[in-house]
Amino acid sequence: MKKVLITGAAGFLGSHLCDRFLNEGFQVIGMDNFITGDSKNISHLFSNPNFEFFEHDVTEFVKVDGNLDYILHFASPASPIDYLKIPIQTLKVGSLGTHNLLGLAKSKKARILIASTSEVYGDPLVHPQAEDYYGNVNTIGPRGVYDEAKRFQESITMAYHRFHGLETRIVRIFNTYGPRMRLNDGRVIPAFMGQALRGEDLTVFGDGSQTRSFCYVDDQVEGIFRLLLSDYSYPVNIGNPNEISIKDFAEEIIKLTGTKQKIIYKELPVDDPLQRQPNISLAKKLLGWIPKIGREEGMQKTFEYFKKLSPEELNKREHKDFSKHIKN
Repeated sequence: MKKVLITGAAGFLGSHLCDRFLNEGFQVIGMDNFITGDSKNISHLFSNPNFEFFEHDVTEFVKVDGNLDYILHFASPASPIDYLKIPIQTLKVGSLGTHNLLGLAKSKKARILIASTSEVYGDPLVHPQAEDYYGNVNTIGPRGVYDEAKRFQESITMAYHRFHGLETRIVRIFNTYGPRMRLNDGRVIPAFMGQALRGEDLTVFGDGSQTRSFCYVDDQVEGIFRLLLSDYSYPVNIGNPNEISIKDFAEEIIKLTGTKQKIIYKELPVDDPLQRQPNISLAKKLLGWIPKIGREEGMQKTFEYFKKLSPEELNKREHKDFSKHIKN
C-alpha cells in the first residue's frame, strides 16, 4: 500500500482528502494540532485500520516512522477571521512548517504537494488569474500574513525542487466550499448560511460588486488528486471559474434558504480582493480536469449539512479559542 501523510487533516479540506485517499486504497497518516481543525471531521476514520492520526504542530520537527510515498501539506489557517487573530502562527506554518515537511520529503524520498492559494494573486490587476500572473500583494497589510506565508511556501518548495531534485507539486486553491466548513470561520458561504439559518440579515462588505468563484469540495479534491499523480512541478490553479458578485450571491442564498432577510452593507476590509476568478486552462490541459458540480447543486448539499447542526452549534458566535496557542 502507498502511504501518504496529510497535514491539516482535521480541517475542512484536509478531512475530505483523508477520505479520498483511504477510498483509493492508500494508508493515510493524518496530522493536526487542532488550532483551526476539529476532531469531529475525522472521527469517522479512527476505526479504519488504514488511518493513523498524530496530534502535532508541524512548525516543530516532524517525525514519521517507516516509508512514506507522498506528503500533502494542508496545515494552515485559511479564513481571514482566523489568520488575523493568529498572524504569527499563520506565518510559521507556511514557513517553518513547510521547511520541516520538505525536509521530511527529502529524507523519505517522498513526493510532496503543498496547498497554496489564490491569495498569492492579491487584489489582482489581471482577470481572470492565470498561473503566470505574479500578483498584486500588500506585504505589510493585515492580510499579508497569509498571502506572504503562501508565497514563501511556493518559493521554498521550488528551491527544494531545483536544488535537491525533490518531487514537488503546488496547487493554488480558489474558494472551496462544502460540508465540514466551520459555520463562523468568517468566509462568505458559512457566514451567509449561518445568518440565514439564525434569521439574521446577511452582511455584505463593500457595495457587493466584488466577485468570487466557488468550487465544490469534491471537485477540488479530484483536481488535487490528479495533480499529485501528475509529473508537473509548477503551480496549478484548481477552482471553478463560474464567477458571481457577492451581492448576487447573497440573493442566491436568501432564495436557497427560503428566508426573508435583508442584505446590509458594511465597510470593505483592508486589501480585500475585488475580483477572484481562476483561469483553469492549465488544469484542463495537464490534468484533464474541469469542475463538474454547479453552484446550485453544491450549495444545496452544503445547506443540507448546515441545517443538521445542533441549535448550540448554530448559535455559537465564536467556534475557536486561540488562547492556548498564543505565546505572549
